[in-house]
Amino acid sequence: MTIKRYNELEIKSFAQTVLNDGFCVLPNHFSPATLNAWREAFAPLLNNHIEREGKLQNRGAARYYVTLPFTTPFADANIYEDDDILAIVELLVGKEAVMCQLATDTPLLGSEYQDVHRDTPPLFPETGQETPPYQLAVNFPLIDVTIENGPIEIAPGTHMMSKEEGLQRIKSGELKLEPVTMQLGDVMIRDVRGLHRGTPNHTSTGRPMVVIGYSRRWLYRPEVSIQIPREALDTLSDRARHLLRFNPVVESLDYKPEVEVYQSFAY
Repeated sequence: MTIKRYNELEIKSFAQTVLNDGFCVLPNHFSPATLNAWREAFAPLLNNHIEREGKLQNRGAARYYVTLPFTTPFADANIYEDDDILAIVELLVGKEAVMCQLATDTPLLGSEYQDVHRDTPPLFPETGQETPPYQLAVNFPLIDVTIENGPIEIAPGTHMMSKEEGLQRIKSGELKLEPVTMQLGDVMIRDVRGLHRGTPNHTSTGRPMVVIGYSRRWLYRPEVSIQIPREALDTLSDRARHLLRFNPVVESLDYKPEVEVYQSFAY
């Protein structure tokens, strides 16, 4: 059971900031001790991923996307069932929202600027119009994010305009890509349509950023999912079962695909 930090007006304010700017940040929201445990458990997963898929570099040089297993410490209801975060999520993508992603993005020394992109295509590109939010990324780092170690850069407000218009406004200087630095424990809630890019990590320490994806119930992207071990089902709360209801249930997490399924990520 998580503890709510924010009242109804504050929750609405965070949601409105996402609607206006495309993202908001909840400061000092998660326990640094919990996230330090995540970082320690993640280190061998990253090393194994680099050994298996290091040559693909599908996120750019020295930058790796790694899906997290739904097991301890990552299957933490205090994180993915956080009352404040879910209250904001519900205001943005509805009470029937689905948790569809549990993964990380980590630039290492040698990483470069990504091309400016979105994480999803528009729902109805033929109309030239954007819709209310339908897919969110809840991001939180496993170390402090500084200018030196590769913060995400986001152009505020570009989630509600076409990619072409957003890129033109950035090129003209009307809009700017702004780096989002974060402290360990901070949480960002982001409409994935906002134009953004990863930046180089100039340090010798990797910068893992967790992403938990929440979407409207009807949005299905087969390249992202969370494998739920059958033995974990009985341990889930009713709310967790509802959030995870469209994810595959597996007998074991021992099987791993040869390559990460989520390859095409930039739109």
